[in-house]
Amino acid sequence: MDIAALLKSFIYLISSSLLYPVMFLLVLLTVWTLICGGAFFAEWLERARLDKYAPEDLPNLIREPDERSIFSHRVLDYLKTLRLLVDTDRNTLEVEIENVFQEKTLGMWKSLDKVGMIIRIGPGLGLIGTLIPMGTGLAALGQGDMTKLSSDLVIAFTTTVVGLAAGILAYFFYTVRRRWVEEDIKNIELVTDILAGDTVAQTE
Repeated sequence: MDIAALLKSFIYLISSSLLYPVMFLLVLLTVWTLICGGAFFAEWLERARLDKYAPEDLPNLIREPDERSIFSHRVLDYLKTLRLLVDTDRNTLEVEIENVFQEKTLGMWKSLDKVGMIIRIGPGLGLIGTLIPMGTGLAALGQGDMTKLSSDLVIAFTTTVVGLAAGILAYFFYTVRRRWVEEDIKNIELVTDILAGDTVAQTE
């Protein structure tokens, strides 16, 4: 038995069997990208409606009971959690506040991971979806089957377009949302410093 021919047949079988799973994953990736786009648009609308403020006015605004018009929902949720923690126990340790802060910031960075993976996975799946039908198309060309060749080329080019489009959109979403997360973390750090400082001043 020719070992080389056996290995070639085995590799070809694996490669050709991956085409439909790759196409299915590209469909799922497209749906997920659209969902991320909807979430991105909703957050953009929320931030567009926020009131502008001068940086020097922010500490006083944080101490006021209603910050709905100046902060995003992430900062508001954190502020609510931190105030509840401080009001429940006036002797709250700095390490407890720091733990809440670290958990919140870690969760915010993790929220970018799903979009970040699409940046890599989308073009990768598009490339795989291109190369597999190109191989079968060249085999069909060698046999003179032009119908099979044209069908495989259509699959190859469309999977490339879908994969690249998903990656480009994901990169745009990731870049803008990263800036939003950095802004929220800056506000959360300020909220933590102010409320923790007020708590220490009240206990002394």
